[in-house]
Amino acid sequence: MSEKYVIKPVYQKIAIDIANRIVSGDFSIGERLHGRSSLASHYNVSPETIRRAMTLLNDMDIVEVTKGSGILIKSVDNCLKFIDKFKDIGSMNSFKKEILELQDEKNALERKIDGIINELIDYSNRFTSTNPFVPFEFEIQKGLDIIGKTISETKFWQNTSATIIGIRRRGSLILSPGPYAIFEEGDIFIAIGDEESYYRIKKFLYEESHI
Repeated sequence: MSEKYVIKPVYQKIAIDIANRIVSGDFSIGERLHGRSSLASHYNVSPETIRRAMTLLNDMDIVEVTKGSGILIKSVDNCLKFIDKFKDIGSMNSFKKEILELQDEKNALERKIDGIINELIDYSNRFTSTNPFVPFEFEIQKGLDIIGKTISETKFWQNTSATIIGIRRRGSLILSPGPYAIFEEGDIFIAIGDEESYYRIKKFLYEESHI
């Protein structure tokens, strides 16, 4: 797995956010920020957290905190230095690396499950007379009435006594799509049911109207 990344404290994240907003022009030089209570409410943190964020910005000479006078914005240049100082490239790379690793694991798992489904279909085709639960594959062809409707809306299970366990869509496999998955043209859905379900599904797709 990826190396450990450092989680920034909340007050530091707020200080970085305010510095970015000064650089982007949301706040101007000479402008006074709202009081700590207002900022605390905006960021949904305690006034103490805001105080620590302002102290950090004050130390970097970005703002000037004066008791009774509020928080005065002083410098854009120092904002850029501050942002650069706390830009954690290592953490960003760690996040990116971990996302890529998880994506690879997800793709590998989907390929494995897809392979098992194919084996199940092949095995079931050879032993249909003794298998009470047979998987079927059907393609959603252009013009079918169910396109754009959810599995629930078409009452798929009620009409076929079969359960959709996966949908092949544009090279990806969607597992256990659930009742709110929408049928799309080109989909190949994988359903499991008894032997009679095959004929029910054919009738469901090509003969019935789905309101």
